Amino acid sequence: MSKGKKNHSVKKRFGDYMIDISKYILTAVLITTFFNDMSGSIFMTYTIGVVIAVSTLVVGLFYYKNGI
Repeated sequence: MSKGKKNHSVKKRFGDYMIDISKYILTAVLITTFFNDMSGSIFMTYTIGVVIAVSTLVVGLFYYKNGI
């Protein structure tokens, strides 16, 4: 395997990893709010969770698609 293909493979795997992290963050936010009584800070919890999940998703898709 040439160095360019190997590098592309690593970057694609990193993209997969970031996409998985995004899914895990969303799952954690949903489970946390489901099991805990967070009446005062539920909006902030959802907002921060969604922002972090979308950020990691964008980075993951960028690396997955472009392999940069």
